[in-house]
Amino acid sequence: MALRLLAVLIALVVAWSVPQLARWRDDRWFRHWVNRLGDTSGPGRVAVVLLVPVVACAILAGILRSLPFFDLGWLAFAVIVLVYALGPREIEADIDAILRAPDALRRDEAIAALRHDDAPLTWFAPVMVEAAFYGALRRRFGVLFWFFLLGPTGALGYRLAQILGREAALALDDATRNVARRVADALDWIPAHLMVFAMALVSDFDAVMGAWKQWHHTSGSPRSRLEPDFLGAVARAGVDADVEAGDGYVQDVSDPIAELEDARRVIRRVLIVWLAVVAVIVLAAWFA
Repeated sequence: MALRLLAVLIALVVAWSVPQLARWRDDRWFRHWVNRLGDTSGPGRVAVVLLVPVVACAILAGILRSLPFFDLGWLAFAVIVLVYALGPREIEADIDAILRAPDALRRDEAIAALRHDDAPLTWFAPVMVEAAFYGALRRRFGVLFWFFLLGPTGALGYRLAQILGREAALALDDATRNVARRVADALDWIPAHLMVFAMALVSDFDAVMGAWKQWHHTSGSPRSRLEPDFLGAVARAGVDADVEAGDGYVQDVSDPIAELEDARRVIRRVLIVWLAVVAVIVLAAWFA
């Protein structure tokens, strides 16, 4: 776990320091691979599309882990996979582009880049907050969770599953698309809950946990269905409570700028909590 934490810290620093790397996060090879399997459909197609690159990544990571030199080969490979799997852009960069847009046209272009699905975004505070947190989940926290759990294999598998399940441009039949979306949702479910619990610590605890409980009581979604749809409602409640409490220069929860600024702060605080928890786990393992 200590090596994985080190890899995450290096990858985050690299991603923040060299934003130009976003252009190298090219998934055309994966799209070509998906199209080559067009004669199959349903769960079988999803399994083959995802398992082949994931197993190849696992084999390479295992070979590098067995080499000498204090796992430096594995560490370098892990950082490369993480930098590739994060993004495609840093969520703070897209939020900043919206906040600093000089005119409405530039702002609309920046808003379009924040989208986390095919639905268009509007300049409306609750919609902006939801988009920011779903973007943070799928660009960063989902990748980090599965990396901490399974190493580079988990990070790459999560990224490819999100592309397969949420990219409308992929030519998928309905059966394959439905299965791929369920896989993507299931992979989001645990990290979305961990984001909620971290938000409860860094934001208004009562508002966050109250919204989480309320969503599960009123959504009508069975608990057996692993979906992260609760995250949007929880994020709105936490950010609204922060803004109303004066965590910023205004207290207007209908102001998209104020809400986005607070969302940016909360996302960064959630990241700090995650890294702190992992660091505590590493320290506990050393002294155990």
